Amino acid sequence: MRLWPVAVAMLLLTACTGAGPVGNPSVPQPKRSVNVAAYSGLWYELARYENGFERGCEAVTARYTPKANGEIGVLNTCRDAGAIRSVEGSARVIPDSGNAKFKVSFFGPLYVGNYWILDRAPDYSWAIVGEPSGRYLWLLARSRSKAVLATMTRRAEGLGYDTSLLRVTKH
Repeated sequence: MRLWPVAVAMLLLTACTGAGPVGNPSVPQPKRSVNVAAYSGLWYELARYENGFERGCEAVTARYTPKANGEIGVLNTCRDAGAIRSVEGSARVIPDSGNAKFKVSFFGPLYVGNYWILDRAPDYSWAIVGEPSGRYLWLLARSRSKAVLATMTRRAEGLGYDTSLLRVTKH
């Protein structure tokens, strides 16, 4: 009976792994600083590198909400086999990053990951998000526009990412 918490923790950690191949061996530093208030709100995932924690997910959205304690609330939602699946987390800005690098935590301390806003539109209409290993990449936008996806794909390629690894998200 005492193994139950350990088994649950191992299951959660296993679900959070499953990173794919390295799509960019030389991840660049973020190009622009970020105004957290302007970045906040609803984002649609237009494409991503496939990963274990989003397997089966379509119609993916992320909502970022500033908190009174200076952290940012994170709510990721997707449709998985017709059911809605959500996970809440919290992000904190990494000091001296121009607000472009975050540590994001889900499941309390069980999963903490890097979240780098590598590039973004001046009007915050799209953002390219990655992390230092080059195994994860997300193309996020405020709308589900194919033209915006094409722009972001070109920009990601310019940042050194293998865009053939991108999986377009169905909405």
